[in-house]
Amino acid sequence: MEFRYQDPYPIQKDDTVYKKLTSEYVKVEKLGDREILTVDPKGLELLAEEAMADVSFMLRSSHLESLKRIIDDPEATDNDRFVAYNLLQNAAVAVEGALPSCQDTGTAIVMGKKGENVYTGVDDGEYLSKGIYNTYQKRNLRYSQVVPLNMFDEKNSGSNLPAQIDLYAKKGDSYEFLFLTKGGGSANKTFLYQKTKSLLNEKSLEAFVKERISDLGTAACPPYHLALVIGGTSAEANLATVKKASAKYYDNLPTEGNEAGQAFRDLEWEAKVQKICQESAIGAQFGGKYLTHDVRVIRLPRHAASCPVGMGVSCSADRNIKGKITKDGIFLEQLEEDPKRFLPATPPHLEEAVEINLNKPMPEILAELSKYPIKTRLKLNGTLIVARDIAHAKIKELLDSGQPMPEYFKNHPIYYAGPAKTPEGMASGSFGPTTAGRMDVYVDEFQSHGGSMVMLAKGNRTKDVTDACHKYGGFYIGSIGGPAAILAKDNILSVEVVDFPELGMEAVRKIEVKDFPAFIITDDKGNDFFANLAH
Repeated sequence: MEFRYQDPYPIQKDDTVYKKLTSEYVKVEKLGDREILTVDPKGLELLAEEAMADVSFMLRSSHLESLKRIIDDPEATDNDRFVAYNLLQNAAVAVEGALPSCQDTGTAIVMGKKGENVYTGVDDGEYLSKGIYNTYQKRNLRYSQVVPLNMFDEKNSGSNLPAQIDLYAKKGDSYEFLFLTKGGGSANKTFLYQKTKSLLNEKSLEAFVKERISDLGTAACPPYHLALVIGGTSAEANLATVKKASAKYYDNLPTEGNEAGQAFRDLEWEAKVQKICQESAIGAQFGGKYLTHDVRVIRLPRHAASCPVGMGVSCSADRNIKGKITKDGIFLEQLEEDPKRFLPATPPHLEEAVEINLNKPMPEILAELSKYPIKTRLKLNGTLIVARDIAHAKIKELLDSGQPMPEYFKNHPIYYAGPAKTPEGMASGSFGPTTAGRMDVYVDEFQSHGGSMVMLAKGNRTKDVTDACHKYGGFYIGSIGGPAAILAKDNILSVEVVDFPELGMEAVRKIEVKDFPAFIITDDKGNDFFANLAH
C-alpha cells in the first residue's frame, strides 16, 4: 500500500460567529519568502482573559435554544420544564456579569492549534495562564484548584491556577483556540471503558449504552450534551476526543469513515443513543425525557487488540468558547447577550410546593418531611449549614479523636456547596449545590452521631445513604444543579463563616434561605427516587 497521510480529525468548516476583540498585537512580517504572523504575547493574555470572562457569564445561543425546546415540548414532564425554566432564568441573571452561571467556576482548560507561520517568541502557556489569572482575580469566580504539598497535604492555590493548557502545531498562519471551564461535577462524569471487538455489533453496543447511561446519573447537572467516542489510537486520545466532542468542537467532522482512518460522526447512532437517554426516564434531574439535549457519537481507528470507549458530558453550565488570532486581529466566539428572549411569557405550571421551616428543632423538621412522599417539591426557609468535602473530612477527624459532633451539624440541615466570590453589595456569590455522592461515605457514621439528618445537594446517591436514612430517620433532598446565580440573587439572604475559615471556599458556613427550591429524593422509609427510576 502506498503512503497516505490522513488528517485524523478533518474538520470541514468553521461556522462559528466571532466578534473582534482588537486589531492590535498582531502584525505580518517577511522572513525570506514567508509571511510570518507575529503575535505580541500580550494578545494571548488578552484573549484568554476575555474568553474566561465571557464563558463564565454567558452561554451559546444554541444551548439556550435547546432549553426553550424543552419548555415547548408537549412530551416533556413538569420536572423537565421546571429545570429548563430555572436554567434560562439563571442565564438571564448571569449575563449581567456579577454572578457566574455556576458556583463551580471550574478548571480553566485551553486547547490551541498554532500555525507554523505564527511567532510569539515566548512560552505561550505562561501568557495564557496570566490571562486566566487576571479574570479569576478580577471577577466573582471561585478558586477551585488545590495543589499538593506532599502526597496527602494540599492547599488551595488561591488563583485557580494551574490551568490545563494543551498546544498543538498545524499548517498555516493562524492560531486557533478552544477555551473551557470544566467543573468537578461534569469532569467526574467522564468514563473510559476498555472493550474489545466483541462490542462492535448492533446488539452488544446497544446493550452497553443502555447499561452505561445509568452511570451518568444527575450529579453533573443535566440536561447534558453527551459525547460517546468509540475507538482511538490510545486511551488518552479517546478521552481527549470526548472532551472536545462534548464542547461541539467536532460537529463538522465527516459523517463516514475511510480507509485512511479519519474520525467521523455516526449520525444514526447519535439518534439511537439520544432515544436511549430519553427512554431512561431520568430526565432533567428529577425524572422525564431530557437527560440529554443531544448526543455526539464519534468513531475512531483503534489497535486490533484494543477498543477504548469514552463517554462524557458538557453540563447545564455549557462553558465552551472558541477563539482565534489571524492577520486581521484577535477574535472570540460570540455568546448570547440576551438570554431573556428565550424565556416563555409565563412560567411552566407546577403544583404548589410544600413550605418547610428549617428554623424548627430538627425532630420537628424530620417529622414534617416524613409526611410527604419522594418527589415532593419543597420551598425551604430558614438556616442551612454549608459543608462539603474537606469540612466533612475534618469533622470525621474530630469523631475519630473522640470529640463530639459539632452542634451545628446536628441542629440544621447540611447543604453540600462551595460559593463563588460575593459581588459587592450582595449577600452571596453564586452558590449552587455540589455533587452529593462524594459525601456518601460519611453519612452512616455522621447520622449515628445525630448529624447530617437532612442533607441538601444534587444528584443520585448510593444505597448506603438510603439505608442510613432508613436506619436513623434521615432525609436527602435534592436541589436543582445549575442555577447557582439565581439562587444567590433570589434565595440566599445571608452567608456567615462558622468554622474552618482557613479552608476558603470549603469553610463551614451558615446561610439563611428563602423559598429555596428542592425535592425529596431519599426518605426515612427506605425510598429513593433514583433507585425507583432504575427499576
